[in-house]
Amino acid sequence: MLTPRLNGVNLAVVQKRKLGECLMPDIDSKPFHLAFPVADLKETRDFYCNIIGCQEGRSTDLWIDFNLYGNSISAYLHPQEATRHIPDNHVDRDQTPLNIPVRHFGVILEWDEWESLVERLRNKGIEFTIGPRVRFVGKIGEQGTIYFNDPCGNVLEFKAFKNRDQMFQPFTEIKDFEAVVMQQ
Repeated sequence: MLTPRLNGVNLAVVQKRKLGECLMPDIDSKPFHLAFPVADLKETRDFYCNIIGCQEGRSTDLWIDFNLYGNSISAYLHPQEATRHIPDNHVDRDQTPLNIPVRHFGVILEWDEWESLVERLRNKGIEFTIGPRVRFVGKIGEQGTIYFNDPCGNVLEFKAFKNRDQMFQPFTEIKDFEAVVMQQ
């Protein structure tokens, strides 16, 4: 028997879920580590320390470690890889065109931290690829989001949830899921 699906989501599971049944992350979760290619270490150091506000950790003439909101990111000098085109995915249908870069990383902040970061980036002249904007207004997972590039073309996304408890909360009914999908 085939499982009913909408955009790859098992609708039988969506129907059975009740509000609050999702597993919530431990907000004091373990830090992640991410390594990414860059074309220029000096530009990278300036951007991540002076624009984003990271603290620099260890470094050599081939890489730099940064503290990104308590997470470990490492910029590795690899100019050929850093300049590759990053494909995108048209996921939101309420704005045209709005193509989310497939490869991106960032941090989920508290709402006031996100607003402060948006203001700081604007004041420093950073051009946003997408946003700032609020997605899923009045729905499960309402969030503010911004996307922008570092000097080497790596895409960063910073977001904040209106209700952080909804970070991993699934849509509770098929109509909720369809409403969001149809509005995107």
